[in-house]
Amino acid sequence: MSALNIRFYAGQFRPTQSGCRDLLPPASILVRLALLFILAVPHASAISHTQVVVVPVANMYSGPSEKTAVVSQAIYGSNVLLLTARGEWSKIQTSDRYKGWTPSRYLRIVQIGAGYATAGRTVQVESLFANVYREPDVARHKPVITIPFECRLEVAEEGKGKDEGWLQVRLPTKQTAWIQSGDVISESKTLSIPESIELAKRFLGLPYLWGGRSSFGYDCSGFTQMLVRARGIEMPRDADQQAAWKGVVSVDRKDLQAGDLLFFGSSLKDITHTGMYIGDGQFIQDSTHSHPAVQIGRLDDQPWTQLLVACRRVRSAAVSSN
Repeated sequence: MSALNIRFYAGQFRPTQSGCRDLLPPASILVRLALLFILAVPHASAISHTQVVVVPVANMYSGPSEKTAVVSQAIYGSNVLLLTARGEWSKIQTSDRYKGWTPSRYLRIVQIGAGYATAGRTVQVESLFANVYREPDVARHKPVITIPFECRLEVAEEGKGKDEGWLQVRLPTKQTAWIQSGDVISESKTLSIPESIELAKRFLGLPYLWGGRSSFGYDCSGFTQMLVRARGIEMPRDADQQAAWKGVVSVDRKDLQAGDLLFFGSSLKDITHTGMYIGDGQFIQDSTHSHPAVQIGRLDDQPWTQLLVACRRVRSAAVSSN
């Protein structure tokens, strides 16, 4: 039998009568071979689908290594877009369109629907953080997990009788667990500016965390982003992006109103810090100045009065981070 007169068919070589043109395998075999090749290549593969975070807070790094800088975070139960997979690391994009690398073990694939906690009855954590238990009892076992403010959960059922005051929830890991109803709200209310200021004060003393975007620790822009999000508006992640965002308008210092955003740095091209004005010459910020925590400062004090380079007011019609 000639080496040319063979056919690759269903995984086997068979003699043919047609010569060279039958060297090409069927399309189904080509597809299988292509998939095997992609899986075998040790480099990054480009993909695009929804995954859900299954750890309390997933650090996002500038590169696929914990030796690189933390640039942001994604919280438990949040849906993220998987952009690239590289071994034990995944490059993801959060709802504010921020991108970074996180360990793949922190994620699970969303197999049905638009994402976790996007349909049916859901609740959102309203406490600064909340414990989730395997049963409706705080004493029998340690918490299954402790999750931060703003985490959303799917509700399985409401506790009755002796379990009143508890909610059974479906976790992103597909387990069921219990959370106290006092830790969550059923519908997240869009806050007014005065209400967002009261929310901000709940975090006074919370330690500063570079790259932080959760109640386990915010950085300056992660903190203001959360406060504006509470007003129903998603704005960009970093301070310089926020100052340049089309969802804000420039205001003079003399015209500041409560809820306006303040930006600090050496110039407009070098913004390094942000906070929110709360009236009476004061602003609330998450800063490493003096002591690293959420704190209230005075705009007339140094170094703030010298470093202030921009004041912005969020447009009432702003609804996205574009």
